[in-house]
Amino acid sequence: MDKMNQALEKMKMLVGMEVEDEERAAEEESSLSFMEDLNRNCALTTKQRFYGFAICLSAGLACTLLSMLVFLNPIKFGFTFTVGNLMALGSTAFLIGPQRQVTMMLDPARIYATALYLASIIIALFCALYVRNKLLTLLAIILEFSGLIWYSLSYIPFARTMVSKVFMTCFDTEF
Repeated sequence: MDKMNQALEKMKMLVGMEVEDEERAAEEESSLSFMEDLNRNCALTTKQRFYGFAICLSAGLACTLLSMLVFLNPIKFGFTFTVGNLMALGSTAFLIGPQRQVTMMLDPARIYATALYLASIIIALFCALYVRNKLLTLLAIILEFSGLIWYSLSYIPFARTMVSKVFMTCFDTEF
């Protein structure tokens, strides 16, 4: 049987076809990306997607609003506000799917806004949970909120350009 396989491979090489051995086929099969595997396992009906979106968004908004109750304790505020933002951000994955969500977040038009927003979330959690400094946590939350606005504006055509021009006009120092 091995001689037949070798002969078949030689014929393929002579004709100019690629030779696929079993190892290569197994490697390609195992190299399915994480996102493709996740999408395949996340097959939800439309009704389930809407329920997931509504529950996740409601929980995220509830965490964000409840964080206002502990505003005077920036560490608790930073943690609950950030968890609320993460849940609200994750809720859209129910509507469009996790692969499309990540693809849209990594789109060249909004890659910097995504990086700023995700970095600000990490910084806020780091300041709230590890550093436990109220001033740093408050500054990180301001940065996170700014990142959230800039990230959200990236989904509205020309919104970031308009906001940039408004700020340039407002803070122009030439008289």
